[in-house]
Amino acid sequence: MKLEHEYALLEGFNRASVGRWLQVGAAAISAVIVFVLLSAVDLAKRYALDVNVPPVVMSLVGAGTVYGALYWLFSRHIWKLSAVARMLKVPNLAGTWSCEGVTLEKEPNITWSGTVKIVQSWDKLRVHLETEQSVSDSIAAALLHDEAVGYRLLYHYENRPRIGETSLAAHHGFAELTFATGENSATGEYFNGRGRNTWGKLKLTRKVA
Repeated sequence: MKLEHEYALLEGFNRASVGRWLQVGAAAISAVIVFVLLSAVDLAKRYALDVNVPPVVMSLVGAGTVYGALYWLFSRHIWKLSAVARMLKVPNLAGTWSCEGVTLEKEPNITWSGTVKIVQSWDKLRVHLETEQSVSDSIAAALLHDEAVGYRLLYHYENRPRIGETSLAAHHGFAELTFATGENSATGEYFNGRGRNTWGKLKLTRKVA
């Protein structure tokens, strides 16, 4: 089973800087929680209430735990917010796309179609393509913010023919997609090697959920 893999960000917001800001936020939130808990204990003692905060509770609200929770929220949800995504220069490409392709190395050209599913978080990505004849998955990728043309996705993939497709061979390939404004369509090119020396063009259109 193929899983999401890390992807590079080119000309986007530095991931290390995001980590540092999350660390600062985690420390501040943790400090506030601890202060509120200790203040609540002091208040309870003023009214002669026997209240203590177990050490395990203090550890659960430590900066490390808070950082883990913040990073999970950021990675899965916060970065997708339109204002945040624009600041980070990272498009949200997650979803299902219709794919129309044409293979160009032969005459006449061969047209084909399929469905692409992109799974994406702040630091991981997977491009999964299914056609009638084969299935492919990305194994490495990079997202580039190009001020002149928009966002470009470059990825290396592994293709596996379906059972019964004896004329096809498993192979590796490379694709480059340029996304239009709004990230609802893309055009690009691909080429294959190591088992199938073909190349062609791609067009993706986002499916409405």
